[in-house]
Amino acid sequence: MRRLAVAGLLLTLTACAPGGCQPTGSPETGDANPAEEPLPGDPDEPLAEPEAPPEPEPVTWPHEPGGSLYPGSGNGATDATLWAAGMRFPMEAAPAYANSQVYGYGGYLAPGPGGQCDARNYAYPWRDNFCETRSWTNGMCPAGKGHQGQDIRPATCEKKVHWAVAAESGRVTSIGSYTVTLLGDSGRIYRYLHLDMAGVHALFPNSASRDVTRGQHLGKVSADFGGNATTIHLHFEIKAPVASGGGAAVVMFVPTYSSLVDSYGRLLSVTS
Repeated sequence: MRRLAVAGLLLTLTACAPGGCQPTGSPETGDANPAEEPLPGDPDEPLAEPEAPPEPEPVTWPHEPGGSLYPGSGNGATDATLWAAGMRFPMEAAPAYANSQVYGYGGYLAPGPGGQCDARNYAYPWRDNFCETRSWTNGMCPAGKGHQGQDIRPATCEKKVHWAVAAESGRVTSIGSYTVTLLGDSGRIYRYLHLDMAGVHALFPNSASRDVTRGQHLGKVSADFGGNATTIHLHFEIKAPVASGGGAAVVMFVPTYSSLVDSYGRLLSVTS
């Protein structure tokens, strides 16, 4: 009886393909090991755990360093902390383009003529825009206020096509008029702005549906902004505990760019 149990375990470890685990015996009988071949080695020796596949090395692509904002758009954050190490990139697929919406082509402070679908917006290099000039409070910015996240354009200038996904497993705690908030199992908070909110509500029709796993669909990138105008993009934010001068940690907006660079490099290493 023990040999049968061990043989079954060996089947579990060796008979799995990307499409799932299938029996390796006769397709008519479904027997896993009809010949009952003897097992090699000492039957009392425990089986070794299979080795986990190595973490893929991130690949590179053209991107400016963190804190290097578009000229004239403000002073970037000098903090280079990897605030969400290991997170999943918040877009399902590459390519994606981190750059400014306001200072990009089609934005109201654009460098020249051109609409939001201008090819120059859909090209590398990436550029940080956390702390870009805004009136919003942001304690991580040199000015004490500024853009609270990073703008990311999807692969193409199309609404309701490209999926945004959960950066980690957790729970969707809030769905607003243009914001989806995810509380990760790590305790970090991620906010996704400008998704197709009708589609978001269809995915999460009630509170019972709001537990999510890493990489799960949250909604499709659009331009929803509570009745205001914006471009087609995902605005992505991270909030995390930051130690204050008094020693107590304060949950606040933190620079997103380094975590996005890290997670995008890993996404490219899988898909390249």
